[in-house]
Amino acid sequence: MLAVDDRVVMVSGANRGIGRAMAVGLLAKGYLLSLGARQPEALADIARDGMEDRVLAVAYDALDAASAGAWVDATLARFGRIDALINNAGALRHATVEDGSDEDLEHLWRVNAMGPLRLTRAALPHLKRCGSGRIVNVVSLAGKRVRGDNAGYSMSKFAALALTHGTRRAGWQDGVRVTALCPAWVATDMASHAEVPPEAMIQPEDLGELVATVLALPNNASIAELLVNCRFEDTL
Repeated sequence: MLAVDDRVVMVSGANRGIGRAMAVGLLAKGYLLSLGARQPEALADIARDGMEDRVLAVAYDALDAASAGAWVDATLARFGRIDALINNAGALRHATVEDGSDEDLEHLWRVNAMGPLRLTRAALPHLKRCGSGRIVNVVSLAGKRVRGDNAGYSMSKFAALALTHGTRRAGWQDGVRVTALCPAWVATDMASHAEVPPEAMIQPEDLGELVATVLALPNNASIAELLVNCRFEDTL
């Protein structure tokens, strides 16, 4: 396992849900954090009890193409390195094959596919430089199969899965390892419409533990896809 040794981790969408749980868990394990959110002031309570110097909160909006590079630059200015990137920020809108606006489809594409791509492009040279860079893309089981009628959301997550495998190829020789984290229903506000009760869903803190394990694995123990379910499915 890799030692933490003040490794610097960028986490997008860290102000709530899965991203927040990951940030809290990684901070407790000794990582330095650069947290991106549209409202960075919502991250203030993560850096407390003497941990202020270990956390950087930066404004990041997946819809703003320039904010990816600006966040990477701010991270380097504060910590001088980047060891891992967690592409967690995502959007959920409903668009079926037969119904759904172009606006909703474009929003899903820009946030769930283009957002992670831009951050990856900005951070990848620095992840290559450290020799053991890590990227975790929070994809969803919707990027592995289409279970309901929300084909638009699945299309954007299938693209995020393709980005994962493309980035694995691009960074492999330089020690960058990339994992697609594909959970089913997670007990966050984005799952408020689910047919599964919150207590039966995956808990965000458990995903945080899985991500911490992926970040710590050595280069010769790479996990390409990590599928996490809260119920039985024949093919998953």
